[in-house]
Formats: sequence, structure tokens, C-alpha cells
Amino acid sequence: MSSVQKQKVVKTTIDTLEFGEIDAEKEGKYKKYKLPDGVDRGMMRSDILTIALPSLVELVLTSLTSMADQIMVGRLPGQLGVQALSAVGLCMNPKVILMTALMAINTGTTAVVARYRGMGNQEKANQTFKQSLIFNIFLSAIMMVIGVVFARELIGLIAGNGISETTVEYAVTYFRIQMYGFIPLMMTNTVTSTLRAIGDSKMPMVYNTIANVVNLFFNYGLIYGKLGMPEMDVAGASLATVIGQFCGAGMTLYFNLNKNPDIQISFRGFRPSAKAIGRIYTVGLPSIAMQCVGSVMTFFMNQILMAFSATAVAVFGVYFKLQSFVFMPIFGMNNGMVPIISYNYGARKPERVKKTIRLAVFYAECIMLVGFCIFQFLPDKLLGLFAASDAMLAIGVPALRIICPHFLLAGAGIVLSSVFQALGNGVFSLTVSICRQLVVLIPAAWLLSRTGEVNMVWWAFIIAEVVSLALSLVFMARINRTVIVPLSEKQDAAV
Repeated sequence: MSSVQKQKVVKTTIDTLEFGEIDAEKEGKYKKYKLPDGVDRGMMRSDILTIALPSLVELVLTSLTSMADQIMVGRLPGQLGVQALSAVGLCMNPKVILMTALMAINTGTTAVVARYRGMGNQEKANQTFKQSLIFNIFLSAIMMVIGVVFARELIGLIAGNGISETTVEYAVTYFRIQMYGFIPLMMTNTVTSTLRAIGDSKMPMVYNTIANVVNLFFNYGLIYGKLGMPEMDVAGASLATVIGQFCGAGMTLYFNLNKNPDIQISFRGFRPSAKAIGRIYTVGLPSIAMQCVGSVMTFFMNQILMAFSATAVAVFGVYFKLQSFVFMPIFGMNNGMVPIISYNYGARKPERVKKTIRLAVFYAECIMLVGFCIFQFLPDKLLGLFAASDAMLAIGVPALRIICPHFLLAGAGIVLSSVFQALGNGVFSLTVSICRQLVVLIPAAWLLSRTGEVNMVWWAFIIAEVVSLALSLVFMARINRTVIVPLSEKQDAAV
């Protein structure tokens, strides 16, 4: 056989990517661009945690910074603090709405880049990153203009009649300033998504930590007029966030485009590729649709619970805040799992794919077991964090105890949903999400509410999770049969 040996890879009908050809001579230079050694050795137990733990730390730091931001704003003197805190809350939904299309790009970029690298095709991995970055900048610019020009209209969609005009004005100011940080925020997210695809989750954590520290520093100075800075109240909080975003983007782009050999990019002769963007969106769009499904579910659950009392609605809101800290470690783990699965899928290593899935499910169930125990045995302590009244405790304690068994079912389901996306079958994830939250959960909650007992409503979560897990297992069996197992056959068929 010659030194230049080309392998023609069989195309899959499931995947939208074109594998093309892998040049064995070029593979030699690509070998330095790889995930941690364990991935190439066969997937060790530590590999998922090695990649996932920094992602988890990053998620926690971002959440804590957002919380600190709200605390600082809320401590402004008198009525100003209340109005400012309400204004910040009003800005969250419009911002998420504008970010939706951009989030799909980042989700898809991680999986697609990792898959190309598993195939040994660094050139296409670089092209995918380039297309993702440029398109994200383009969309970010459009969203920024929309946000700045139509800030009042977007805030008006969220603000009800009971919101004062002063609060609305604060919200509009806060939102407009935030929009100027849209481009650097999305640039940073694109680069960090690519870094996770190549198995580097430590550097995104470092960039995010520095940006958050900068944000907190300027928060203190610009909100209260400290450290020689002007006192800007709500506007200061927003400006501090933007400064942190520009700082994070500057560090991310400089160090990775100039110092990181794993990201090689030149914009010379760049041409937009609808095909490349389509591949990214094929993977990323289902995750965005799932977020929309979640918003619809929350709306209808609030309507069902409002028939009982405002306290029941408050309990539901508190539950979601609390359960996010249980689910967050699994989301962080998924950030580490997706590139590993995509990489080994591209490298046609079915046993490594399956082993990764088994390990991820095991870790997820361990995490959920801990969450279950905390919710089951310490519900009053959890609710006490929110200064719960006696009325809230009366509803909330049994609610948390009834709901928490679904954690034990949800762990595997969350992992499998990410597996579907990593293997290019995001539609399966979306289907499970729709069935769980809209087809089962809401109707079950409504039917159980007809009993007149609010405690019966919480059982809908367990019912929905049972159906969701069963459907996920059916889809997983199909994926194993049609996608994972044939990988070895394709490798044998390669010439």
C-alpha cells in the first residue's frame, strides 16, 4: 500500500454530514489536534469528568454572577432598588428571545466540529468554525439593531398593566445597553463551543471567570459610584455586563486565534456556505425548539396552579429554581459528553460511543440520587432559603417530596437527549420533549387538578417522566441499531 492511502467512508442516511475522504498522509498532522488522550485510548472514566467539571464550574459561576448582579441592583436605596430589580427581571425574556437563533449555532458547532475531528478532517473542522463565527457575528449585529431600536416594544410585550412607567424606563435603558454587548457575547460563545468540541473546557472556564470578575468589579463601581466611577444605578449594572463581555471576547479571540494550534483560521478568500450553516442548524435547532416547549409548559402549569392559589404558583417557581441546581451538574457533564461522542462517531468507534453513554448515564443517576435525597428529606430547609411562609411550606413540602422521585428517571433521559443531538438526531430529542411537556405533563396536570387537590397535580411530573424515559429508550434502541452498530460495518467496508 502506498504512503498516501485514501479511505472512502460510507455515507450514512441518518447523518447530514458528508464524510468525504480522509487522507492518511494528512492524518499525521491532524493527530496533534485531538481530544484528551483517553478518547483515543478508548474512553476512560475520567475523560467525561475532565471535560465536564470545568463546564459545570463555568455554569455555576455565570449563575452566581447573575445572582450577584441582581442583589447589587436590589440594594439600591428605597423604592429605586425594587424598581431596578423588577426592571432587570423584565429584560430577561426579550434577551432570550433574541438569542434563540444564535444559541442554535453554538450547540450545533460543538457537535459538528467534534465529528469532523474524529474523522481526521481538520480542514472541515476549521471551515465549520469559520462559517459559524462569521454567521454568528452577522446575526448578532442584526439582533443588536433590533434590540436597540425596538427595546421599548420588546419590553412592552412582557410588562403588564401593573408595572410602573419608571420601572419600564429602567428596563428599556438596561436592555438597550445590554444589546451593545451582543456581538462580543456571541463571538465568545462560538469560540468556546469550538474549544469544547476539541476537548478543551478549561480555557472557556478561565475566560468566563475573568469576564465575570470584571463584570462584578465594574458592577460595584458603576452602580454605586465607587472606585472613582460615576454613579449610574441600573444603567451601570448593564454597562458593567457589557464591559465584561468585551473583555471576555478580546481574550478569547486573541489567545485562540494566535496561540492555540487547535483553532486554525484564515479569513482570506472566505465565502459564506449555506450548506455548512445548514449542517450546524440541523443539530442545533431542536435544542432551541425544546426551550420554547419548556416556556409553553411553564405558562400552562402556572395557569393550572393559579386556580388553586398564588402560593401554589410561587411553589412551582421556587421548585424550578431549586431543581436547576440539581440538573446543572448533568448539563455540565453533557457539555463534556457531546464532543466525546461526536468525536468517536466521526472516528467510527462504536464501542467507545456506547461506553461513553453508559458512563454518562451512571454519573447522571448518581447525581439525581443525591438530589432526590435532599428534596425528599430536607424540603423545609430548601424552601427556607426563600423565606417561605407557613402557607408556602404547607404546599411546598409535600410538593417537593412528590415531585422529586422523577429525578431518578430524568437523569437518563437528559443524557439520552444530548446523545441524540450528538449523533445528528436532534429531532428525537425534540419529540421526547414535546411528548413529555405538552402531550403528557400538561393534560395530566389538568386532569389531576379536577380532583380539587393541589398535591395531586404534582404527580403529573412523575407520569410525564415515565412516558419520556420509555420513549427515549425506544429511540435509543433505534439509534443503536441504525447508527451506532453500523459504524463498525462501515469501517470494515472502507477501501
